[in-house]
Amino acid sequence: MATRNNLFELTSCDRALELLREGNKRFVSGKVLTPDFDVKSALAEKGQAPFAVILSCSDSRVPPEIIFDVGLGQIFTVRTAGHIANPVTIGSMEYAVEHLKSRLIVVLGHDKCGAVAASISGGDFGPNIGALVSDIKTAVDIVRAKEPDSEDILGQCEDEHVRQTAAKLAESAIFKKYIDDKTLKIVGAKYNLKSGEVVFYD
Repeated sequence: MATRNNLFELTSCDRALELLREGNKRFVSGKVLTPDFDVKSALAEKGQAPFAVILSCSDSRVPPEIIFDVGLGQIFTVRTAGHIANPVTIGSMEYAVEHLKSRLIVVLGHDKCGAVAASISGGDFGPNIGALVSDIKTAVDIVRAKEPDSEDILGQCEDEHVRQTAAKLAESAIFKKYIDDKTLKIVGAKYNLKSGEVVFYD
């Protein structure tokens, strides 16, 4: 993987997406690269230049660095249950794009998401978990309005929540500046827990 040897080289948004696709293919096939931990000193001295930002669910089965087979310093990862886009997570990603020159943002959902399932079922979750569930409710309402009798409401809500999150990120003035210049892409994706495959929505 070229960027393991070129940690500080600016990568285009298209190339960044290609690198993630390639890494996930290696992960699925079981032919992952040997981690290069010798880059620690270079990263400490020169700083970081991650080629992509991943907003993903905190689910322990979905570690972005592993499923995309990337090394130290290559991706900037922001994780919450249900990959929530709020001022804190958006601000973290804006930092990566504006100051670290990351050129791709991926909103990464997955199947069997507990946060999405909780939003579908409803209930009293308390103020903190309730805030997560509430953020996902928009996607649930959209799916229920379109497909009230859907047999796969969980899967559809997971997909819709990824799309809603990506759309919310696109409203950032910082992101929009780079999107308009065609130097940043925001894409949605979904990880399959059983196969290990990531399907991109682009």
